Amino acid sequence: MRPIIIANWKMNLGYRDSLKLAEDLVRAIPEAELYKKDVVVCPSASSLLIVAEMFKKHHIVMGAQDVFWREQGAFTGCESPKFLWEAGCRLAIIGHSERRQNLQETDAMVNQKIKAALVAGLAPILCVGETYEERAAGKTDNVIMGQTIKALSGIQLLANEQLVVAYEPVWVIGSGRPIEPEEAEHASRIIYQTLLDLFPLTIVQNNIRIVYGGSIDGSTVSDFTGLEYFGGFLVGGASLHAEEFASIIKQTE
Repeated sequence: MRPIIIANWKMNLGYRDSLKLAEDLVRAIPEAELYKKDVVVCPSASSLLIVAEMFKKHHIVMGAQDVFWREQGAFTGCESPKFLWEAGCRLAIIGHSERRQNLQETDAMVNQKIKAALVAGLAPILCVGETYEERAAGKTDNVIMGQTIKALSGIQLLANEQLVVAYEPVWVIGSGRPIEPEEAEHASRIIYQTLLDLFPLTIVQNNIRIVYGGSIDGSTVSDFTGLEYFGGFLVGGASLHAEEFASIIKQTE
């Protein structure tokens, strides 16, 4: 499958700054790269429409930073998967550690969101990863397997549906330094084997991509591009700088 590079702008940019960064990305990313790789940008909800308009004539795909598990109703502040699709989104980040920690998002909630996203035509970007305490206690493998299994419980991917699983070790997010490539490769192998327990081999190979996230930037991305099972990156802080994000895209194979 084609590599995928996902920008998560988080809650860092207002309306004008989002528009400017979108314009800078269009100029910084060579068109040839967009024919070989899937590039996804996930702005804040308030900037979705203006960013979508900027990318309309380019091959940059829109994503959402979250999605709710119901299509519509009295759910103040939530984002409908149907409305996100109509706004131009084609993927949605689900289960990010910042939502798990700050908003007490559970595995059961993540599971509901993934199901709703798939029904709406959105490809879920499932985030899994261990905290520093879990790593210190030797629970990394169990945490990754548990989060993956619970998030995907009861889900059967169809041939036309896509899923991205992002390994993001919680303890390095925002630290400015990624984990050792060997640790990331081990985590990717655990995720891959877990996916094989949940889905047929053809679905795992053709419909699911595993990506790495966690303090990746242009100077460190090359250490991770050749790792087994990884097919791209989920980028946080470095995606807020057009040239830096373009460098990550160019180096991803």
